[in-house]
Parts: sequence; C-alpha cells; structure tokens
Amino acid sequence: MSKIKNQFTCQQCGAAYPKWLGQCLECNAWNSLVEELVMPKKSSASKAYSGSVSAQVLNLSAVKVAEYQRFSLGLEELDRVVGGGLVPGSVTLIGGDPGIGKSSLLLQVLAHLSLKMPVLYVSGEESLEQIALRAQRMELAQNNLNLFAETNVAAISAAILQLKPQVVVVDSIQTMQVEEISGAPGGVSQVREAAATLTRLAKQTNTAIFLVGHVTKSGEVAGPRVLEHIVDTVIYLEGQADGRYRLLRALKNRFGPVNELGVFAMTDKGMREVKNPSAIFLSRQDVRPGSVVANIWEGTRPLLLELQALVDDNHYGQPKRLSLGYDLNRLNLMLAILNKHGGLSFHQQDVFINVVGGVKISETSADLGVAVALISSYKNREVPQDTLIFGEIGLSGEIRPVNYGPERLQEAFKHGFKRAIIPEGNRSKYLPKEIEIIAVKQIKEVLALI
Repeated sequence: MSKIKNQFTCQQCGAAYPKWLGQCLECNAWNSLVEELVMPKKSSASKAYSGSVSAQVLNLSAVKVAEYQRFSLGLEELDRVVGGGLVPGSVTLIGGDPGIGKSSLLLQVLAHLSLKMPVLYVSGEESLEQIALRAQRMELAQNNLNLFAETNVAAISAAILQLKPQVVVVDSIQTMQVEEISGAPGGVSQVREAAATLTRLAKQTNTAIFLVGHVTKSGEVAGPRVLEHIVDTVIYLEGQADGRYRLLRALKNRFGPVNELGVFAMTDKGMREVKNPSAIFLSRQDVRPGSVVANIWEGTRPLLLELQALVDDNHYGQPKRLSLGYDLNRLNLMLAILNKHGGLSFHQQDVFINVVGGVKISETSADLGVAVALISSYKNREVPQDTLIFGEIGLSGEIRPVNYGPERLQEAFKHGFKRAIIPEGNRSKYLPKEIEIIAVKQIKEVLALI
C-alpha cells in the first residue's frame, strides 16, 4: 500500500524535490520551494501492458476535419483577439494586473451572452453583492445572469453539470481548491489540478470556460508554467491602472492567430471598443525633433504609432539607456549601427525611447522609425508630420523589407499621410499612388534625408 509522502515544490515552475533547497535547480528562483503532501494514486497505472490499444491509427488524409462553430462575445475587439469568436468547449486564460479590468470585461461579456444562452459567473474573491453593485453601475442585463460564490472545484463542477451553461467565468483560478490535493489555494499543485479538472469538464460538456489569472511582479501569470500549456488560449489585458486605454493581446491561441491586439477604453460603464486604434495613438499637436510615426503589424491589421526619442548630453558619468515599449537590447543595436555605419556617436549621450499609448512593440518593422527618431533628436531636425516610416535594419546598416507593405501604406493613406520612408525591397506596383514613396537601401541614405 502506497503511503503519503512529503515533497518540496517550486512555486514558480512546479519542479518537485525530495528535500528543501534554497534555490530551484530548474528556474533558478530563490526561496520558492514549499513543502506539500503527495497523495497516493488510486489508478492502476502500474498494471502490465496487455498489448492492445483502444485508439485507431489513421492516415492523415483520412482524418475528418470539422469547422469550429464560433459565436460572438458581443465585442468585436474581443472576438478578434480570440480568433473570430469563442469556440464551444475551449478554455481561455486571461491575465492582467490587479484593477486593470479583467472582471469588468468578463462580467460585461456574460451579461451580453445571458440574453441568448445560459451562463455562469463563479467568484472566488468577491461576494455576490459586490458583483451585483458592479453590474448595476455598468447598467448590465441581470435577469438571466447566474452567480455562484464558491472556491471548491467539485462544487463548481456539480453546478456546471446541473445548470448546463454554455459559457462559464471562474474568477480567479488562484482561489480555487481541490480537496484531494494538500496545500493552500494558489499553490502550484492546487492551481495545476484545478485548471486540469475544469479543462476536462469543458471538453466533456462542450462548455467554454474563462479562467482569470493573477500575475506576478514580472507580469506573468502566477502559478506553474504548465497552466498556460493546459488551456487553449492565453490573453493578457495590458495598460496603466490610472490610464484610460486597455490593450488585449493573445499570446497563445489554438483556434486562431497569436499576437492579435484589441484596444478598449475603460469607462464607468465598462469597456468600450476603440474601432480605429491608430487614431488614438496619433494625437500629435505639433511636430518636434525626435518624434516620428511608425507602422507596425499586430495580428491581422496595421497599427500607426508615434515613436519619441530624446538624446541629451550626459554629465554624470555612465550614459543612461531607457526604453518604454521598445526592446532595450534592440535599442542598443540601433545605437551601435548608427555609430558604425552613420558616424553618430552616442557614447556621451543619454538616450530615451518611448512608444506613445503604452503599446509594446514586438516586431522589427519599427527599427527604421526608432533610428530616424534618434537621428532627429540628435541633429535637432524635425520630421514632417505627414511622413510614415517602417523597415527593419540589419547589422551591416542595410534596410531590410518587411511583410504587408501595401497594407501598411493603405492604412497610412486613410489617416492623411502623404509620404513614406520604406525599404527598397518593399517598392512595388501595388503601392498607393497617392503617397510619395522614398525607398532607401542603407542607413546612410536616411541620414542624408534628415
């Protein structure tokens, strides 16, 4: 008969050890090991293999593919992020900083869906009265919205089987508890087993489930990394708590594209969609040195952003390098390229980069825009307000082409841009005739323009 034993589990990555260690050997986190009880398994997995398999081996061409029957969530920006609508039986993990609006967004979605289908909101953190007050403040439909304040996963599963809702929100997964697993809620074992149990239930009952997840100081969902592997979709709600706009970004999606971006405005009545996100990021009142407009590609659409650079003389020894929204390592690359191939020395200058609107750029098409902003601030030369810039810069100073060149320029034309600085490789006959195209091959040509 197997006995109950103790093990030490890392709260960051989920690695298990027979004894306590000061540092996890897997993720190198310090003081992250917590003692937990390991219950004996009741399954007969140790029985000898009988030699038969229940699954059938099929050729790939013989596999029948069925289309997903998606349904709208009532917000086009949210539908875009999840891949064009919610898939029945899918499990979506939504993370974000405290107070960013995760609960408000999902309550708003459930209130809309409750007019068409049975839904269930499970709260492990707030009381039913708090949820009702929020719904009244947001003026949401309440007659068909079912609420359940519970943290026991078994009780939640029983309620789902009884009510048979099509969409369920669990807020949050870190408060859920499985009785068979030792440890307090929020621990690695509890979070992993609770997510796995709810995922199995979603697949068996064809119920779409949203799991709200807490985030750590580094911005990642708290709990083991395996939590993100269990679910079908992982989306993050970004933005400043005291700011107005929120950005919803998909990092994993088994039913659609990743890195899709949705833009919302936070109001007292809940989340409001921003139909034209480029317009809110281009609210420039006047033209200043170091300010340019770049075009990045987010998911399935172009996005126009203002990039700001500030190059100032350093008087305190070590020059500062600060980047908000743009990768700091890539900024150092741009500075080295401008020094090597452009003859601009930044050794005695403080350099600051800011992406207006709080957007985080993850693609390389903003390289040319960052370089032009740095040159503009360094030379104190203004870039015309109606000029768009995009392109990737190589280590040898060449300007490399990027994808979706015509689509980027069409978006620029809609917003009144009259000229564009683009890579020579993006010049083609399909570009808009109304925009003056300035194609460049090397960073030296860009210096000559400015």
